[in-house]
Amino acid sequence: MSKSKSSLTWVKWTHFEYWPWWFFYLPTFPYWFWLALKSRRLLYFTAANPGIEYGGFFGESKQKILDLIPSEYLPRYAVIQKIQSEDELIACIQTDGFTFPLIAKPDVGERGNEVRKIYTSEELIRYHQQAEGDYILQEFITFPIELGVLYYRFPDGSEEGISSITMKEFMTVTGDGQHNIRELMEQVDRYRFQIERFSQEHPQLLTQIPSLGESVLLEPIGNHCRGTKFLNGNHLITPSLNQVFGQIVERMEGFYFGRFDMKVSSWEDLQAGKNIRIMEVNGTTSEPAHIYDPSYSLRQAYKDIFYHMRLVQKIAVQNIKKGVKTTPKGEFLSVLRKHFIG
Repeated sequence: MSKSKSSLTWVKWTHFEYWPWWFFYLPTFPYWFWLALKSRRLLYFTAANPGIEYGGFFGESKQKILDLIPSEYLPRYAVIQKIQSEDELIACIQTDGFTFPLIAKPDVGERGNEVRKIYTSEELIRYHQQAEGDYILQEFITFPIELGVLYYRFPDGSEEGISSITMKEFMTVTGDGQHNIRELMEQVDRYRFQIERFSQEHPQLLTQIPSLGESVLLEPIGNHCRGTKFLNGNHLITPSLNQVFGQIVERMEGFYFGRFDMKVSSWEDLQAGKNIRIMEVNGTTSEPAHIYDPSYSLRQAYKDIFYHMRLVQKIAVQNIKKGVKTTPKGEFLSVLRKHFIG
C-alpha cells in the first residue's frame, strides 16, 4: 500500500504547489525589479499599507493588524508575552474567559509556522515554554467554512474589490475498518507529504484504525503547508460580497491590500456579511492562494501573481505621491537579516 520516496519526489517536482516557496517565486524577481524601476523606489511595496509595519511584507505584528479590524469580525484573542510566568498565563486565559481548544500562533510569523491547536492547560504550558517570542492565543472558531479573501483598494478611490477567493478543503481520511491512519494517508499524495511531520507530532494517531465510514480530521489548521487543499473560489465574487468587504476595509486605517483568512457559518452568511470571523490578515506578501488549486496551470498561476504584484505597485505609488514614506533601506536590511538569520 505504501509508495516509494522517489515517487513522492516526482510528485513534488511535477506539481508546482509543492515547490519550495523561494524556487516558485524566482521568476517574479525580474518583474519586481522592473516595478521598482517604474516606481523609482526599490522598496516601493513597503508603502502599500501605511497602517502595517513594512506594508505587511514580513516581520509585522499580527496583533497590530488585528487591532485594525472592526471588533465585530474578530474572535476573542490575547497577546501572551514570553516573559510571563506559567501561573500568569493560566490566570490570563481564565480572566479573559477562554475555553479550550485554543489556537496559538507567533505574533510575528508566516506560512503556518508554529501554529497549534491547543486542547489542554498542559499543552498550553508546553507551547509557552517552547515559544521563541510573544504569541497570540485565539478562540477556536467552529464555523464549518474556512477561506481566504484577497481585497485591494486604490488610495485615490478609483478602483477596489476582491481579486481572489480561496476555499479550503481540510486533510481528512475515511476509515475502512482495516487500515490504520498512516496507511490511509499513504493513499493520497498530498497527505503523504505530511506523514513525516505526523510521525513526530502525532505518532499515536498514525496507528489508529478508523471504523468503516468513520471520517477523521487530521489537521485543523487551514494552511497549505500543513496538507490543506486550496481550491479556486473566484466564482463566489459578487457585487454584494465586494460591498461586504468594502465596508470592512473602509474602517481599517492605512490598509489597501491584503488577504483575510477567515471562517464563516455558511455561504449565504458570507454573501450577507453575517457570522464572519477573521482570524488573520496578511499584507503585501499575500498570495492569491486560489492558484494552488490542483487544476490550475503554472502559466495561469504566474499570470495571477504578476497581476497582484502590479496592483501592489499601483497602490504604493499612489500612497507615495500622497506623502507615505517607504522603509529606509538600512532598516529593511536589518529586518530582513533578522527574519532569515535570527
